[in-house]
Amino acid sequence: MEIIKQNSPVLFFFNSSKNWLVKISKKEVLHTHIGILKHADAIGKEYGSKLFTNKDKYVYLLKPTMYDYTMKIKHGTQIVYPKDLGYIVARAGIQNGQKIVEIGTGSASLSSFVASIVKPRGHVYTFDVNENFMKIAAKNLKKCKMEKYVTLQKLDIKTVKKVPVEDVDVALIDLGDPWTVVPQVRKMLKGSGAVFAICPTMNQLEKLTMAFIENEFTDIESTEHILRTIDAREGKTRHSFQGIGHTTYLCFARKAFFDRGSKKKSKLKSKTDEKKATKKTTKKAPSKTKKAKSSSKSK
Repeated sequence: MEIIKQNSPVLFFFNSSKNWLVKISKKEVLHTHIGILKHADAIGKEYGSKLFTNKDKYVYLLKPTMYDYTMKIKHGTQIVYPKDLGYIVARAGIQNGQKIVEIGTGSASLSSFVASIVKPRGHVYTFDVNENFMKIAAKNLKKCKMEKYVTLQKLDIKTVKKVPVEDVDVALIDLGDPWTVVPQVRKMLKGSGAVFAICPTMNQLEKLTMAFIENEFTDIESTEHILRTIDAREGKTRHSFQGIGHTTYLCFARKAFFDRGSKKKSKLKSKTDEKKATKKTTKKAPSKTKKAKSSSKSK
């Protein structure tokens, strides 16, 4: 049995659209449309218990998940939603102990979610150039207790001469022009390492795919994920009028070795061999003039 204490994180859950994520403090009071919720009244209760307001309405005291943190974090930028996060993790095979690079931290929804999977032995290295976004990201990481597993750094990957991290398992790109960092991402990844890019438009997918091919990536896949919720009620189950439609496109690829350099070398070698063979043939074959001279001498 897990008991709620001072500083415990709690989701005051009224319904799917009305719920509040708080950090319990004895002196704090939450004012809502269903009444007042005193934090002190939650202390000592078990997660899952009810807490009544002064208007005789109640909420459930739920322990927050990473989904709750993701949906409740402060947005400095457009976040990556759980419906996309799940596919990214599954398709890239992200797991405990891996080294992850993220280019474009934003509000840290992606980095915090991934950190919750690779921890405690793995780590996320995330880079951004906007100080305001980075401040918001740092607060969000601290709120969901993932700051220990994420290194947040101000750095423009596009301009660096030497990449800051190497031997990376998975790279995540959340930029307006993701194709510009593909060469750098390749240097950071392990052989066969995966990369995912967040692309709001199809034009970005086109440019990015061309960049992946140019930089020797394979297994390239572009997807869109639509989530439709169902209102399941006895005798009148139907599709919900509310749902999350298009949020972004995802582009996945894996580092490979096309051996383009080897092909060029082999072509050059074959041409050189041809030239040498031609020269040898020319030397061995006597000329018509020499044949004529020798025949005249014999006469």
